[in-house]
Amino acid sequence: MDRRDLLRAAVAAPAAGLAVPLTAATGAEAATTAGSRDIDAESPRFAIAVLPDTQYLFDADSADPAPLRETFRYLLQQRSDTNIVFMTHLGDVTEHGTAQELSLAGRTFRDIDGRVPYSVLAGNHDIPGGTDQRGRTPYLDVFGPDRFSRTPTFLEATADGYNSAHLVRAGGRQWLILALDWRISDSGLAWAQGVIDRHARIPVIVTTHDLAYADDAGRAYLSGHGTRLWDRLINRNDQIFLTLNGHYWPPGRATMRNAAGHDVHVHIANYQDRYYGGAGMIRLYHFDLARNVIDVETFAPWFLARDPRRRTPLEAETIELTGDVDRFSVDIDFDARFAGFAPPVLPAPRPAAQVVDRHTTAYWRFDSAGQAVTDGATVRDLTGHGNDLVVRRLANSNADTLRLSPEHHAGAPAHASLYFDGGKSPDRGAILQTGPDAAINSEKFLNGYTIETFVKLPEPFTGDHAWMGILSWEGRSGDAGKKSGYSPLEPTCSLNLSPERFLQYVVYSEIGDVNPTSWSHALPIGRWMHVAIVNDGRHTAVWVDGSRIARNPAREARGIATLGRPFTIGATSWDLAYGQGFYGWIGDTRITGRPLDPARFLPAGHF
Repeated sequence: MDRRDLLRAAVAAPAAGLAVPLTAATGAEAATTAGSRDIDAESPRFAIAVLPDTQYLFDADSADPAPLRETFRYLLQQRSDTNIVFMTHLGDVTEHGTAQELSLAGRTFRDIDGRVPYSVLAGNHDIPGGTDQRGRTPYLDVFGPDRFSRTPTFLEATADGYNSAHLVRAGGRQWLILALDWRISDSGLAWAQGVIDRHARIPVIVTTHDLAYADDAGRAYLSGHGTRLWDRLINRNDQIFLTLNGHYWPPGRATMRNAAGHDVHVHIANYQDRYYGGAGMIRLYHFDLARNVIDVETFAPWFLARDPRRRTPLEAETIELTGDVDRFSVDIDFDARFAGFAPPVLPAPRPAAQVVDRHTTAYWRFDSAGQAVTDGATVRDLTGHGNDLVVRRLANSNADTLRLSPEHHAGAPAHASLYFDGGKSPDRGAILQTGPDAAINSEKFLNGYTIETFVKLPEPFTGDHAWMGILSWEGRSGDAGKKSGYSPLEPTCSLNLSPERFLQYVVYSEIGDVNPTSWSHALPIGRWMHVAIVNDGRHTAVWVDGSRIARNPAREARGIATLGRPFTIGATSWDLAYGQGFYGWIGDTRITGRPLDPARFLPAGHF
């Protein structure tokens, strides 16, 4: 680019401030994974490579494609380990757009043809002025649709050939990448809108050459052309969540709000002003759908491949860029951001018959027709074994201390839960207890067992909260003759939460005087978790979201020292003396009289 382009841009207006299984690709989706054996299209972690202006590497008789060849070599070497699903070039491939320069660039790109799917768009140095109706050019001869038509990710292009659309499968879903000419025409915009309309449930990344520029602090602003593109396409299409452009330096970024009130991340990447014209520097956008984040890094593989002892000072300082516009993370709740056009498809409720078998001791859920949670109301044990629960509020509690809630874990059989507003100052809470004659009160589980429940802690986790119980058998360890524990008042079996949100499972074994205790990490707030306790007849392990926690004891625990006292959800007798009633949501709860294979807990919460 010319520096005067940046000065012209200064007059532009500033920008405004899985738990469920993934389905395999089928039909049209399968086309985007064909020939992609080096990547995992279903993994929640993948990367998109971004290659900005390479024009100084293809500049008449001073051209040097070696840095770009090294970048391509890096992408091929790292594609599988990093799960690089696509690469996009942001324009200004060459300096003058001559047939000679473009031919050399085209030969260089052969290194990745058929090996890494990619897009290339035209920059102002690649083609003469005007819009994408400019007709045939050397650029189009080399990087026109014919080059990409056999690529599995290629979707379509405009009739003029300067704009293209690419459909990429990654993270168990499809992503639409638009590669738009640097001066797209009205007909080109109409085409882009049509592509988006025909793929109305797919998130979109817009790549173009000229969209935004940045000040020296890295704050991005729409350019004149970018304002037109924003007004005519980006702002009105909620599917567009990320835009990438080159052309201007320095790099920068901004977060804008579209007409739907949602964030659009506007990023500029251009390093032609750096040593050796940027040396084929690339960005990797690491998408992590499990963590709801995109981690971005910028580096030069050409310098990375050099012997560190032989790197010059300029090479060493350019090998990786770590400023906050070059290496950063973008937090995106992908499900929430895409919900307006692609709401998550949640499993339908499953009837009790699908989650109950002959080994199930008890199963409680809260979606039965006419279910009440007033004091004295009954929640039935759906195994038919008679382990029904009766609702009771504790002192200082009111109707709102326990409520039915439509909130539920995505993998839970029932689409309902109970919300407990237990707390201190004053002490309050609610419990659900089995009756005095329930069989589960005296069940010893000598051959092993599995206890499963769904739990969600409020966000923010506010108030004065002490120890609180999730479920327990109410018999005291001292009454069972156990002397090894912390206190004779401690229940013989309980699942609890510490004030620091550490999950605790403590059990007094029926055989022997032992009380092995498991401890988890600090549980997150604001999201559902599936908690499973598995005892194989000798040892106990606790699993959270399908992952075995670290602090599971090696001591044997043969059975549970139950004493005929009620099984309770929502608190324990220990809480009533030292802590509080539960604060948060509890969903489906199931107890099985045998150890279950932990593989059944994946996807987390599926039982």
